[in-house]
Amino acid sequence: MITRNLLTLCAMGMALSAGGSCFAQAYPQKSIRLIVPWPAGGATDAVGRALAEVLRVQLGQSIIVENIAGAGGNIGTQQFIRQPADGYTLLLATSSTNSANPYLYKKTGFDALKDFSPVASLAVIPSVMIVAAGSPYKAPADVIKAAKAAPGKLSYGSGGVGNSAHLAGELFKSLVGIDVIHVPYKGSAPALTDVMAGQIDFMLDTGAYGQIKGGKIRPIAVASPKRHPMLPSTPTFEELGIKGMNMNAWYGLAAPAGTPPAVVERLNAAVQEAFKTSDLSKRLTDIGGEVRPGDVASFTTFWKSELDRYASLVKLTGATLD
Repeated sequence: MITRNLLTLCAMGMALSAGGSCFAQAYPQKSIRLIVPWPAGGATDAVGRALAEVLRVQLGQSIIVENIAGAGGNIGTQQFIRQPADGYTLLLATSSTNSANPYLYKKTGFDALKDFSPVASLAVIPSVMIVAAGSPYKAPADVIKAAKAAPGKLSYGSGGVGNSAHLAGELFKSLVGIDVIHVPYKGSAPALTDVMAGQIDFMLDTGAYGQIKGGKIRPIAVASPKRHPMLPSTPTFEELGIKGMNMNAWYGLAAPAGTPPAVVERLNAAVQEAFKTSDLSKRLTDIGGEVRPGDVASFTTFWKSELDRYASLVKLTGATLD
């Protein structure tokens, strides 16, 4: 009876205070669902599954990864925001869904800020311009020359309309003044397959580091201010005289809006501990990530700043999806 009364009081306290410590201490008591709003096989899925493995250890509960793809990540995200704000459904938030889509779609089905509780930043992965290993293009200048000689003939791929590869391709087109065809795929994996096979001419992708390491594709430029540690011999676009060609994908963990702050902090602490005690940092680095651990406040500030950055980027490229 004493235990039951204590639990009742704890529940009452939690109702009165969103950050109730009783709930924080009890959480989690069952398995947690992690929605990845992109197909299996790409960089986003790899990040989500790496995160799920380490959170299982940190939280002592199974983490069930569910891929819900479609509409540039909007479908899975729409399902996510309708879930209870209790910490038992989480989202792998990305720059596509939570920074770009609000400006690409007239209706996403969610508010990019109000419907989410930012939990923890994970990593930023710079885009790399890639071609098939046997491609005649050795540098972006070769692509530009070929595209200007035959407007509308060359093609580039992406993992779907609105994702980072699509925006990176549109940004490249805008900056260098070429006409190339965008070929969207249902995820990055099939797009990379067609790059390797020479079915499409190039791609600006964040999920190709493994294939680059295996020699299946050739990197010809990195879309970041400095060279990537995994690709020390690959120049940046800035070095090659293409100014403003900076593009990346960011990944983070989010809970539904209204999730008790104590639960959000518990999840953030679990992620930070995982960075210190597990191979999470190495796994993210191995796929090209620049690890970005931090507290809830810093991730929230970053999230807001990325919304501003993508507003300018989408305006520059003129990209729309409706």
